[in-house]
Amino acid sequence: MIPQSFKDIISNVEYAGLLNTLSLILFIIVFLGITLYVFNKPKKYYEEEENAPLNDDLDTDDDDNKTSH
Repeated sequence: MIPQSFKDIISNVEYAGLLNTLSLILFIIVFLGITLYVFNKPKKYYEEEENAPLNDDLDTDDDDNKTSH
């Protein structure tokens, strides 16, 4: 029988339950790591980043007046 999906391939492995558990634990660790990384950034970092698009527009306004579209 030819496996039709990834689930069929994994379910036929001897340690399928262990692989599922390890992948879930790995996902949780990575998710929590990224979440902690984002929340531990200083608030000032995000205040500077939230105005970045506006600052770019202000810088390019001078260039727009010199060139025509």
